[in-house]
Amino acid sequence: QRRLVESGGGSVQPGGSLRLTCAASGRATYLGTCVGWFRQAPGTEREGVATICHPSGSTFFADSAKGRFTISREHALNTVSLQMNSLKPEDTGIYTCAAGRPSTQSALSPFGFHTWGQGTQVTVSS
Repeated sequence: QRRLVESGGGSVQPGGSLRLTCAASGRATYLGTCVGWFRQAPGTEREGVATICHPSGSTFFADSAKGRFTISREHALNTVSLQMNSLKPEDTGIYTCAAGRPSTQSALSPFGFHTWGQGTQVTVSS
């Protein structure tokens, strides 16, 4: 299966921005799949943040992400990015991207995703 690698994590002050990128290694592509971004905050379970599906282009966002985060696919680079603006301390966590074929109803659920990256840390604090 394809391997996914995240990049772009780091530390930022509240109100700042980060852009996370999920890249597929080798010759793998995102064709026919959805790619989701998930996060696990300290002491919590993993939750879906945003998902984009190809070729439909459908996107899905957690309520906490709407209006602040955007997800996009860079076709030529075979990457999926999560642009995070107006970051809050509660956005802190390990962000992981995953590929799969979830149902539309469960596009933010981790159970429909079969290939996972190892995650990148995002810390929002003063």
